[in-house]
Amino acid sequence: MPLRFFTAFVAAVLLITAGCHKRGTPADAGVRTHTLLLGNGAEPRDLDPHVTVAYTDYNILVALFEGLTVIDEATSKPLPGMAASWDLSADGLVYTFHLRPDATWSNGDPLTAQDFVFSFERILSPQFASEYAYMLFALKNAEAYNNGKLTDASLLGAKALDARTLQLTLERPTPYFLSLAAHQAWFPVHPLTILKFGKVHERGTRWTRPENFVGNGPFTLEEWSPDQRIVVKKNPRYYGAAQNQLDHVIFYPVADLTVDENNFRAGQVHITYDVLPDRLDAWRREAPGELRVDAFLESFFLRFNVTRAPFTDKRVRQALARAIDRDALARSVMRGSRLPAYSLVPPDTAGYTSTARTPTDFDAARRLLAEAGYPGGKGFPKVEVKMNADPVNTKIFEAIQQMWHRELGIDVALTTEEYRVYIDSMQSLSFDTLRSRWVGDYNDPTTFTDLFVSAGGNNNTGWKNPAYDRLVAEAANEQDTPRRFALLQQAEALLLDDAPIAPIFHGARTYLIRPEVKGWTPALLGVHRYQTVHLEP
Repeated sequence: MPLRFFTAFVAAVLLITAGCHKRGTPADAGVRTHTLLLGNGAEPRDLDPHVTVAYTDYNILVALFEGLTVIDEATSKPLPGMAASWDLSADGLVYTFHLRPDATWSNGDPLTAQDFVFSFERILSPQFASEYAYMLFALKNAEAYNNGKLTDASLLGAKALDARTLQLTLERPTPYFLSLAAHQAWFPVHPLTILKFGKVHERGTRWTRPENFVGNGPFTLEEWSPDQRIVVKKNPRYYGAAQNQLDHVIFYPVADLTVDENNFRAGQVHITYDVLPDRLDAWRREAPGELRVDAFLESFFLRFNVTRAPFTDKRVRQALARAIDRDALARSVMRGSRLPAYSLVPPDTAGYTSTARTPTDFDAARRLLAEAGYPGGKGFPKVEVKMNADPVNTKIFEAIQQMWHRELGIDVALTTEEYRVYIDSMQSLSFDTLRSRWVGDYNDPTTFTDLFVSAGGNNNTGWKNPAYDRLVAEAANEQDTPRRFALLQQAEALLLDDAPIAPIFHGARTYLIRPEVKGWTPALLGVHRYQTVHLEP
């Protein structure tokens, strides 16, 4: 064969081979089939929006359900969702929502105002015991109904005026209410499906299995293979179906971030859940266009179980909280991708920046520990830090473990648990200290400060402080923003001084994304509407 023909032949073979390889990856096939492939970090605890609390679960729920409003990724502001419009009374207490005329459930049933009333009564029911029930406490009589002081659900501030008109009456004017209404706690559930598979207040029934599922979101549930994948498919009955350019979204619950990254390199996913901190420099250097570091309304912290010794002693909690070098963790372990946290609320959350601080102060930490009866760490009992299995957690807490040993003379054990077991340990207070994170549900400091009221469903520390509760309640009733923020400053200062938590760092969302993904706007709250995303070659 003449050289020029041989050269052309080899070039053609290489081109064909390369093309076949490219077409052979799931990510490239996904572009052709309009299927978005996502790493999602953990197997969901449930797909009932009134049961789950994890951010990774929320990522799936927003595909399957929609509330009265939705959140715009770019601005964190509320937009119309299932409600096409709304009116607000002059006193700021009564919202009248007008549902879309084409709002339906995925089985074709019309979505009605009464469906929302049913759903609100369900999540607020004391028997249902939802950890997120407090998200509805802005509704008139919601808190009293949830804590059992009021038993007549008809007195809740939720009324169906007709099939398409929902009237919500609030306890007090709530400036961020329309953002609250976008949260999963406010998602409607299909009454007939709930009752077909159990009682209205029963958890864990089979209504969330694909063969039984009915939702109202832009997608519906096609497959749930535990610890493998969850597949959602486009819902043709969703009001915005014509604008939705994705036919499927597949979520992979991969907890191992090395595997997640390898999947990305191999074309198995379009977007990873996260990136290991020690891989950030390499991606910045080698493929910066595929690395994203987005602002994220998140705090990472330790919870202390204040019902267990030695953490019943405030001085012990203060000592351990002060013996953390947050700057070193943010700089070295997290490779500059996070901000060191000295407070619970991230800086400039809707204009609020904490004035109180939990300082890094090793001398004060040693003194406090000695005052508590453990000079130089002598006699300090064996305790453990629990965390979900995650290499980032391991690196962070190995560093903290070394700090506490070096500076305080104490030794703690590190224990990892599978994610669902870890969540159960947190909610049952089956821990000494616990790795914790909180992603803001809406852009206001109360999404963090509300966590630690005594009866809060997500408190999970055993800490109760009536003065804190009173300040948070007063802030909820205050309409002047500077005065409201001043009350929250006092509450946060009290929290940090009592130290049921130890702040570690504030968040950023680090992940890898293929260039074929379009419309994936950085989102401060970390939640994306998949119906606004599309794939291009």
